[in-house]
Amino acid sequence: MDRAISTSQQRKNRFSIFLKWLLLTGILIGGYFAIQYFLRQEANQKDFRTARVERGLMENTITAMGTIVPAFEQQLNAPISTEIENVYLKTGAVVRKGNKIMDLAQEFITLEYESLKDQLEVRKNNIDRLNLEFEKQLKDLDYDDQIKALQIEGLEAKYTDIQHLKKIGGATQEEVEQFKLNLQISRLEKKKLENELEYRKKAVKGDGRNLELEVMIQEKKMQELQQKLQQTGVHAPRSGVITWVNENIGRKVNEGEPLVRLADLNSFRIEASCSDRYANLLRVGMPVKVDVNATTLAGKISSILPSVENNTVEFLIELNNAKHKNLRPNMRVEISIIEARKEMALRIKNGAAFNGAKVQDVFVMVGEQAIKKTLELGLTNRNYIEIVGGDLKEGDQVIVSDIKPYEHLDQFKIIP
Repeated sequence: MDRAISTSQQRKNRFSIFLKWLLLTGILIGGYFAIQYFLRQEANQKDFRTARVERGLMENTITAMGTIVPAFEQQLNAPISTEIENVYLKTGAVVRKGNKIMDLAQEFITLEYESLKDQLEVRKNNIDRLNLEFEKQLKDLDYDDQIKALQIEGLEAKYTDIQHLKKIGGATQEEVEQFKLNLQISRLEKKKLENELEYRKKAVKGDGRNLELEVMIQEKKMQELQQKLQQTGVHAPRSGVITWVNENIGRKVNEGEPLVRLADLNSFRIEASCSDRYANLLRVGMPVKVDVNATTLAGKISSILPSVENNTVEFLIELNNAKHKNLRPNMRVEISIIEARKEMALRIKNGAAFNGAKVQDVFVMVGEQAIKKTLELGLTNRNYIEIVGGDLKEGDQVIVSDIKPYEHLDQFKIIP
C-alpha cells in the first residue's frame, strides 16, 4: 500500500532540485567567463585601431555648436500703418538692388497726405490774412503817431500864446499851468504810441517767423508722407537674398512692423552656443576652429551674450575668411574653441580608449604583445590628447579604439 509523501518532504525535494539547477547554471556561467578570459588572451590586430605617440602642437579646446548666418541682414519695416496689397517675391528669392518685393495699400497715407495739404492751404491763407492785419495795425499806429505829433505842435503854439497873454494880463497863471500840463500829457502819449509802434514792428517779425516755421513744419510732414507714399512700393535697397517676407496679403501692418529681411550671402558669421559650465572660460578674441564640409576655418569670438538660457551660453564668431565657398546659410557646424595651447607637446590621437579621466590605462604595442600602461593626460581636444606622465615615449604605438573587453588583463597577444 502506497504512502502519501509529507509536505515537508516535498519541500525538501523541490529545494534539492533548485540547488542542482542553480549549481549547473553557476558552472555554465563560470565556464563561459573562463572561456572568454582565456580566449581574450589573444586578439586579432584588425579589431583595433592604433596611433603613434608624437610631438606637435597641442590645443585644449571647448566643443561648441553653431549655425552659419549672413554677416549682414537688413530688415525693411512698414513705413506707415496700412495693409499688404501684393507680394511679388518669396522667401529665398535672389534680388538685385531696386527689385520690387511687395506693394502696400496707399489709401491710408493718401488720405492723410490730402488732409495735410488742405491744412497747409488753410494755414497759408491765414498767414496772408494775418500779414494784412499786421500791416493795417502798423499803419494805424503810424497815423496815430503823426496825428499826435500835429496835436502837440498845436498845443505848443497855444502854450506860447497863453504865456504871451499872461504877460499882458489876458490870461491867468492857472490857465498857463493847465496848458503846460496838457502839453506834457500829449508828449507822453506820443512816446507811448512810438513805443507801441516799435513793439508791434518787432512782434510782427516774430509772429511772422513763427507762422513761417509752422508752414515749414507742415511742408516737412507732407514731404515725409510723400516719401512714405513712395515707400508703399517696397524695393530691395541692395542685392542679396530674401530670408523672410510677410506674405499675408490683406493683413494690416502697423508702422515699424517688419515686412522683409534681406541678407547679403557674400559674407557670413556664426551664431554659436556651448554649455554654461564653460561660461567663465569664454572671452572675446579667443581663437576658434570651425569644421565646414571637411574644411577647417579659423576665426575668433567677436561677442558674448550676457544672459544664460537653458544651461547654454551664446556667442558670435567672426571668421577670418567670411566669404569661403563652403559657407551656406543655416548650416550647422562643429566648433572648437581654443582655450590653451602648447608647442611640441607629447600627444596621441584621440579615440574611444580615452574616457576623459586625467589618469587612465591604455595598451601599448610591444612586438606581438599589448601591454597595459598607466598614463597621465593633459590638454585634450577632438583630435589629440596630451600625454604629461607615464612610461611612454615618442614613436610608441598605442591602441586608441575601445578596449573595454580587455580592461581586466595586464597584457594580451596580438594576432596579425
